Amino acid sequence: MKSIAKAKSISIWIFIIPFIAVNTCLILITQFHGLFPDPAHVIHNTFPYIDGGASISRTARVFPTYLIFKPLMIFTSFLLIKYWFYNKKIINSFETNHKNIKIFVFFGVSSAVFLILHSIFLGIKFDNDLYKLFRRVILLSFIIFEITAQFYLVITIYSLKEKIFKFINEKILKTKLILVSLLIIVAIISIPLISMPGNTHLKHALEWDYFLGVIAFYLLTFFMWKNIKN
Repeated sequence: MKSIAKAKSISIWIFIIPFIAVNTCLILITQFHGLFPDPAHVIHNTFPYIDGGASISRTARVFPTYLIFKPLMIFTSFLLIKYWFYNKKIINSFETNHKNIKIFVFFGVSSAVFLILHSIFLGIKFDNDLYKLFRRVILLSFIIFEITAQFYLVITIYSLKEKIFKFINEKILKTKLILVSLLIIVAIISIPLISMPGNTHLKHALEWDYFLGVIAFYLLTFFMWKNIKN
């Protein structure tokens, strides 16, 4: 099936491109300090996945790292939109007008739009509380919509498991369900932590690890679909 092959090939890039973008920014800002005109922008001796020494936006919003981060994340957003429409075609080929199709397409495409907006506004500073709230709402909306789309897609595939089993690795599908469930649980548990002042390093580490969990969904997608010749 063409749609399965397309979704499979796109999914690996949705994992690779953001992973490279974020970690390239991290390496540049921590190791290549001469690239940054303003010494205040550089970061020393941190591995934020563990110590939470910096947020993702802190590494990606300054020159020259935003020249890498912004275009790659916007490109990823367009891949995400294609990904969700390919999944719509896949599900329709097994069950036309499944009740969840409109849900995961709406949340998936919307999350991609929020990611585009977040990438565009990242690093643009206005000393305005409403603008700061707007940026936070965009980022939070991306996370909520993305996880919702992932959840509905997984349970949709599960509901068609008997029809679709020849095309998937069932163990990977179960792993995806566990991953999405963990992401939802962590998001719910983290709400009080994020809303309270302090714990900055813990919040930053959570942000990096949560980002890795979100894009790992697409790595698992690549391994879930079997190679289909016809």
